[in-house]
Amino acid sequence: MPPVTSTRHHYVLGITVALAAGYLGIALFRHSAPIQRLRRLGGDRTAAIVPRMLAIFTFVAGALLLFSGATPAIAGRLRWLSMWIPLPVVELSHFMDNLAGVTLLILARGVERRLDVAYHLTIGMLVAGIVLSLLRALDIEQALVLSLMLAAFLPSRKYFYRRSSLIEERFSASWIAAILLVTLGSIALGIVSYANLHISTATFFHFARHAQAARFLRASAGVLATLMVFAALRLMRTARKPAPRPTQADLRDARAIVANYPQAAAQLAFLGDKSFLFNEQRTGFIMFGVHGRSWVSLGDPICTPSDATELIRSFIRLADQNGGWPVFYKVAPTLLYLYLDHGLNVVKLGEEARVSLADFSLEGSSRKNLRRVWRKITDDGYRFEIVQPADVPPLLPELRAVSDEWLRQKQTREKSFSLGSFSDDYVARYPVAIARKDGRIVAFSNAWLSGGKEEIEADLMRYTTDAPPGIMRFVLIEMMLWAQGEGFRWFNLGMASLSGLSVHRGAPIWNRLAVAIRGYGERFYNFQGIREFKQWFHPEWDPIFLVSAGGAARPVILANIAALISGDLQGVIQK
Repeated sequence: MPPVTSTRHHYVLGITVALAAGYLGIALFRHSAPIQRLRRLGGDRTAAIVPRMLAIFTFVAGALLLFSGATPAIAGRLRWLSMWIPLPVVELSHFMDNLAGVTLLILARGVERRLDVAYHLTIGMLVAGIVLSLLRALDIEQALVLSLMLAAFLPSRKYFYRRSSLIEERFSASWIAAILLVTLGSIALGIVSYANLHISTATFFHFARHAQAARFLRASAGVLATLMVFAALRLMRTARKPAPRPTQADLRDARAIVANYPQAAAQLAFLGDKSFLFNEQRTGFIMFGVHGRSWVSLGDPICTPSDATELIRSFIRLADQNGGWPVFYKVAPTLLYLYLDHGLNVVKLGEEARVSLADFSLEGSSRKNLRRVWRKITDDGYRFEIVQPADVPPLLPELRAVSDEWLRQKQTREKSFSLGSFSDDYVARYPVAIARKDGRIVAFSNAWLSGGKEEIEADLMRYTTDAPPGIMRFVLIEMMLWAQGEGFRWFNLGMASLSGLSVHRGAPIWNRLAVAIRGYGERFYNFQGIREFKQWFHPEWDPIFLVSAGGAARPVILANIAALISGDLQGVIQK
């Protein structure tokens, strides 16, 4: 029996395509924040909207190819084709036309994400769709529609700048639902169009001029196979390509910049686990790590305030080009206005403790507890010394033994990224503060020194199991007195996480959640104890912030940061 040719099928086609495209359009435009951020980055609203519109065009083009392949061709045109086009060409054109259609459905996601590879492939698929539509069924109307879409794409190359793989892109529930709706809708339309379709091996391998039902079956199988292969490739995809490690020239330039930088934590650049992004003049840089989609800058840019604007913009663009989220972890309040200019969200992570060395001493009633600890440790025969970097190498075996004992005692392992870890090269870069008893090292801490003697910060703080309870307070007191004598202005005790968060009625929901995490997580991480330890030294507390995307992305970003610090997600669980 000939296929059903009622115009009701065209209504089904139009309604299904409209529903899928409308559903996808709502999903793409329902949040204005990404558009606003892209508008700021690109300089105009067009740069934010055009890729989304082209994504819908691409999706509609794919749907048209699939639905046209599921409906019978006009008999007169098919007879005309049979006079000029060989049967194998018609058969192959029908099959490839449907594959181009499902490929365009997948590429629409890459177009929306502004991937350069998606731009080139989409143009190729549109050209193929135009040619195949004519060879398959002399579908002039469809070829014209695809040509108009191609004309919209050609002048839009500048909007597609991301160098990322489509396989690596995350397909949201909206995208998956829209693709499945069109694919299943086209198959349902074909079954209805060919009312007496008999699905069998004989039908599947029936090749003839008017065997359109058989061509529909083969094309549908090819479409489903393409989706299955794409899904399998995504499941087996490799990890994202890591950011490049710094070259010797990068390390040389970074050393010169850090040597004059007023914050001691800039020394973390030499831990060996970060990548660098320099400005054009190489007078400043951002140190960062990548985990998942999170591109995490550790702290503010290491540069003068006047160079920070360019570096922040460059880093956001770099993350954006690679399909990642730009994240700035542990930043000070000073440059928050620059991050806000790019539409990023700001939440408080905690507070940093800094001790003014100009008036630090062990005298007075407020320091009596420190004075008591220092006197007891001294009376028990413990002695302190600062070992300069040139004299550290002979002590490394003994220092490593203390470090390994401390790790076993704490049942933890080395961290990284925002915390130092013991390695011979790293420890030997800095002065080391040592506490001895009868000549044996019982505790130590390496000291980061900032440029201009602005501040000093204790990094690794490790001690043996038989060291007295106040040994690290003793070491820090002596380090402060030594730094004071050397002319340093501040001693940085580091951050107390989730400290100083307000929970009043108008406070952000993040504050309330963080306070709840602090309460429930106290058994796993000593939030309160760390703040109380630092409070012994009567520091000034400065707020520290996380700058990133908000909403549902933030928990993922925090997990990625934790993995960077612990080495991987397993390290987060195992301390």
